[in-house]
Amino acid sequence: MQTHQRILHGDAARLDGLADGSVDLVVTSPPYPMVSMWDEGFAEADPDVARALADEDGPAAFEAMHRSLDLAWAAAVRTLKPGGLLCVNIGDAVRTIGGRFRLFPNHARILESFRRLGLDSLPDILWRKQTNAPNKFMGSGMLPGGAYVTYEHEYVLIARKGAARDLKASEDRERRRKSAYFWEERNVWFSDLWEGVKGSRQELGDADARERSAAFPLEVPYRLILMYSLFGDVVLDPFLGAGTTLAAAAAAGRNGVGVERDAAMIPIAAETLRQSVPPAVARVRRRLADHAAFVATRTAKGGEFKHRNEGLGLPVITGQETALELWEPVVVTGGPKDFVVTHARLGAEARED
Repeated sequence: MQTHQRILHGDAARLDGLADGSVDLVVTSPPYPMVSMWDEGFAEADPDVARALADEDGPAAFEAMHRSLDLAWAAAVRTLKPGGLLCVNIGDAVRTIGGRFRLFPNHARILESFRRLGLDSLPDILWRKQTNAPNKFMGSGMLPGGAYVTYEHEYVLIARKGAARDLKASEDRERRRKSAYFWEERNVWFSDLWEGVKGSRQELGDADARERSAAFPLEVPYRLILMYSLFGDVVLDPFLGAGTTLAAAAAAGRNGVGVERDAAMIPIAAETLRQSVPPAVARVRRRLADHAAFVATRTAKGGEFKHRNEGLGLPVITGQETALELWEPVVVTGGPKDFVVTHARLGAEARED
């Protein structure tokens, strides 16, 4: 199997070069409004942001920043196929501006944008990052009246374009069965609380680029891509940044398109993709190893399995898992912006490696 990964230099607000209804899934983490590291980028896109910040008018700056994101969501919806899903990792912001400390609810404002675009918002995921020390106090410490909750979570917002995707065609049904996940994976991934997934700081060579990137760890887009797409689907990230989503798409056996406005990030995203094979192989093989461990534990406790995945040589809980396939990347070729990823299918022998 081969997948294609493409990097485009462009604006998320337009997504030039992407046809209407050409994408199956959008997975992204945009710049966060009212987080100071992205003030400059938002101000470049809309002078009203710079004016509001200069006037120390937090609510006006917040709204102006989100107007820029509104254009990106509209463009993403245009590219989505009917039934396609949009997954957005976003954190709320806390900031003192105009002498007042307050929360700026980015997730709520984006959900409102989705509503205006006619999307159906689905149950979201609370990603508890646990990046802060438990003794890190905000505000007045142990004195009431001026102390604030320490923020340790972000959101993964999920919305759908119209009715659920039509997968009745025989080819789609077969791809869907092969793209299944394990029963025990489903129990973790489809919980509304994700814990144990640590945040990621990309090791970028360019210091300025590192400051502009807040890449999510590979695990976040990887899970979302497996949850909401099929082998061979097209995944779009309109805020590509360091390229993590394309690396996750390659690991999952999906095609990917990434759009990035900052030209300095393009070669960094390309390098992320070129170096993505070892971590992708490790993650795919961990799926197989984790399932083998689950089988061993359940069997030792007297649990039963009524079904078997012959390709993987392991029992499974449900009949939906019997056709599940695991594919790992072998090599990434091409570039600098168009890449081909060659994949190999895993079998029972992989558990012995």
